[in-house]
Amino acid sequence: MAIKHMVASVLAAAGLHGPAAAADAPDDLIDRGAYLARIMLCGDCHSPRGPEGEIDETRALGGASIGFEVPGLGVFFPPNLTPDAETGLGSWSDAEILTALRTGERPDGRLLAPIMPWQFFSVLNEADGTALVAYLRSLPSVSHRVPVPTGAGERPLGPYLAVIAPE
Repeated sequence: MAIKHMVASVLAAAGLHGPAAAADAPDDLIDRGAYLARIMLCGDCHSPRGPEGEIDETRALGGASIGFEVPGLGVFFPPNLTPDAETGLGSWSDAEILTALRTGERPDGRLLAPIMPWQFFSVLNEADGTALVAYLRSLPSVSHRVPVPTGAGERPLGPYLAVIAPE
């Protein structure tokens, strides 16, 4: 829990507190966050895809249209990262977003799907974490609810990619 308070303090010092903060964020901070989201490949998983598999740039980071099967665990659909209050991160605080990125824990206490590489993002420094959150807050809201995760052996509620090991 200490990390949540530390992140909140750093964000407050940077002037970022919640969803409205993106309007006040400097362009260079948002640009840095966009760069980080690009090299972290956020859009590859968290964006809807068109009929040919291309990322739908009009709904970038608006939640996946294709899920991922983790053998033995189930199928997970990467969620909407836009500021939409109903289907995205709009109700999450900046500190909650950073905590999820760094620890793999959502505000409701649930752990992120194992396919989410939060362990790699756990070393984000404060400046980069602040920039990434500012970028996410600057995105246009996309109303897109992704299918709920399903457990192993359950029928997924949408298309998904599966890894099948050779026998």
